[in-house]
Amino acid sequence: MKDKKESVIQKEIIDYLRKQGYYVVKTVRSNMTGVPDLLVCAKGKFYGIEVKRPSKNHEATPLQELNINDIREAGGEAFVADCLDDILLRGL
Repeated sequence: MKDKKESVIQKEIIDYLRKQGYYVVKTVRSNMTGVPDLLVCAKGKFYGIEVKRPSKNHEATPLQELNINDIREAGGEAFVADCLDDILLRGL
């Protein structure tokens, strides 16, 4: 469904991840801008997930991309998701 609000997509992802027993934090504000929407610890790994609406630009902003790259360089995984299937495809 392409017209889902970002908050609805986030809730679907959060609910699924928590049902799997994973630690999930939805960032509202942080001391840094560009931090991914969801911070997740699953299967011993750290994930940063930037959630976007499918009908909007699916790409992260330059600042979000910088944070995604920083997470990857630190050994975590980070990516943009626009639906629950993006999470499932990554094996979470």
